[in-house]
Amino acid sequence: MTDEQLIHNFENDTLPDGSFHHADHVRLAYAYLSEYPVLVALGKFVSALKRFATARGKTQLYNETITYAYFLLIHERMARYRVTEWEEFARLNPDLLTWKEGILGRYYCEATLGSDLARAVFVFPDRFQ
Repeated sequence: MTDEQLIHNFENDTLPDGSFHHADHVRLAYAYLSEYPVLVALGKFVSALKRFATARGKTQLYNETITYAYFLLIHERMARYRVTEWEEFARLNPDLLTWKEGILGRYYCEATLGSDLARAVFVFPDRFQ
């Protein structure tokens, strides 16, 4: 699936139910970043993700800190490795595709990421390793 198709399918809620997991979020963020400047991409990604969660009655699962942090890590890695294909990006960045005990644990305490504040607004990292 091309970046454009993935974005279109996500924004139009035509992805199969139960088929959108952490690695798919990363893939979608990569697609938005491949198609738009970073701040435009972030705005579109966040809006689409919130609509997706709302349509499933799962607004409580949206976490602004996790969303922004992953999105900006993906952007940084895209600039660092200068790859233009998702498969190559995924191969070079397996740490971004891991959800449980993933990369954000290097930057955030678990309590911070689980807080109401982190769900509502971007919170700066509180742990450095």
